[in-house]
Amino acid sequence: MRNPCVDAGLIPPLVQLLNCKDQEVLLQTGRALGNICYDSHTLQSQLINMGVIPTLVKLLGIHCQNAALTEMCLVAFGNLAELESSKEQFAYTNIAEELVKLFKEQIEHDKKEMIFEVLAPLAENDVIKLQLVEAGLVECLLEIVQKTVDSDKEDDIAELKTASDLMVLLLLGDESMQKLFEGGKGSVFQRVLSWIPSNSHQLQLAGALAIANFARNDGNCIHMVDNGIVQKLMDLLDRHVEDGNVTVQHAALSALRNLAIPVVNKAKMLSAGVAEAVLKFLRSEMPPVQFKLLGTLRMLIDAQAEAAEQLGKNVKLVERLVEWCEAKDHAGVMGESNRLLSALIRHSKSKDVIRTIVQSGGIKHLVTMATSEHVIMQNEALVALALIAALELVTAEKDLENAQLVQILHRLLSDDRSAPEIKYNSMVLICALIGSEPLQKEVQSMAFLEVISKLRSHENKTVAQQASLTEQRLAVES
Repeated sequence: MRNPCVDAGLIPPLVQLLNCKDQEVLLQTGRALGNICYDSHTLQSQLINMGVIPTLVKLLGIHCQNAALTEMCLVAFGNLAELESSKEQFAYTNIAEELVKLFKEQIEHDKKEMIFEVLAPLAENDVIKLQLVEAGLVECLLEIVQKTVDSDKEDDIAELKTASDLMVLLLLGDESMQKLFEGGKGSVFQRVLSWIPSNSHQLQLAGALAIANFARNDGNCIHMVDNGIVQKLMDLLDRHVEDGNVTVQHAALSALRNLAIPVVNKAKMLSAGVAEAVLKFLRSEMPPVQFKLLGTLRMLIDAQAEAAEQLGKNVKLVERLVEWCEAKDHAGVMGESNRLLSALIRHSKSKDVIRTIVQSGGIKHLVTMATSEHVIMQNEALVALALIAALELVTAEKDLENAQLVQILHRLLSDDRSAPEIKYNSMVLICALIGSEPLQKEVQSMAFLEVISKLRSHENKTVAQQASLTEQRLAVES
């Protein structure tokens, strides 16, 4: 019967009736509209365009004492809040205030659950997220957690999960997150952090995500490391090594990765044993965990020669990296593995590290990385390969030959689209490779002089100078 109702033109007069003062009429009108539009995005969009949302929000405010009307409004919001266009309209109403006020008054679990179902989709919108924080939702959620955290009642466990899920949504917004630290509200953050040692995976996750999100600027990162956050995260990871909760592992590793970005934090985190804690997850078969683990190690060893050397000589780690460099189904893991391999060489500048990577079969991956579509990755690969050629050319000679490095360099230098730094580092690498007899023969057979002499007039001065030097080197060797 739904379509005939629409075709008969019932929707506009029903919408008009929502301005009526009679509570019974309002209730039946809302139910009728709800039934006609149930499970139909097209009809729901029509209602949104007719301005139903502000009207319903106003009704909720006026008739909040009428349980049936309140429920009708919540059901309607639950249906409409999923649509993107509705969120924009909700943002212009005082829905956040009304829902938080209603939430505070609820005692029954089912009613709270209904409000949660409306809050969750709305809290995905950044503007509404901030309104909810300002309306005091965070304090309500903290209170629920406090009441339910030690309970083993089914309803309480469900409520704890919903409250912490919603808290996570609020903590993932930049402005809403920052708001929790203004006006002396830093205690909110402290309370969320106190969830990390709890036995609830939900709370552990929310705490770790709060850190990961707050650790998105250097000042916050430095402050947190100085205040002992790292140990809490390491303890949390330790509890999740064996058959742990993957989302908690991922969140804790994300937090550690972000904390390791500022230069002053790296040495502190390394001496606290973060690298060892992270390496325990090398066995993980979960790509999101692998990805964060790689990113954390890469951040930690940036410009930390000793740590890079120690990790680069770790055969188990290097073998796992080489394995992940072939994870074609997971581009992120593959990219991060390549970048970490390169970083181990670039930051350690160690012959032992290069030998470990050669023995584990990592050279071919670094050569492939030099052909990446991302300039930053190409460059990292070329710098690592130049160090290999300068420090351990004899050891790596066969692998470099098999991976067709010389042909790739010829291609990079001939390609007009190659970035100046790629051309520069390719020439530096050519100069290093001619120290090897078989590689030198390859260079001579490929008419490099022709390509390089063109680059002497390159608009980039550094490239032009390197072209002259390279040309001289090649001329001498030939």
